[in-house]
Amino acid sequence: MSPVALWWLAAWLALNAATVLVFAYDKAIAGGTRRRVPERTLLTLALLGGSPGALLAMALFRHKTAKAAFRRAMMAIVALQVIVLGLFYLFR
Repeated sequence: MSPVALWWLAAWLALNAATVLVFAYDKAIAGGTRRRVPERTLLTLALLGGSPGALLAMALFRHKTAKAAFRRAMMAIVALQVIVLGLFYLFR
């Protein structure tokens, strides 16, 4: 694997780890008096490439799973990413 590819892989893994941690933090402070992480931030992390981490965190922590609008937005992000990756590999 080339050094550039390794860098991208490391960045993607770091983004997904950060996404899991942000979801975990938001779940930990839910119900308390501290300010929550905005849903827009959680969805932005997923859109930037952290969707595997977001889906993992949703399953592990049962976080944001009851909010239908959030689930729909997550599935739209995943669908968009699958389409973009498919087009990338089709036309590379």
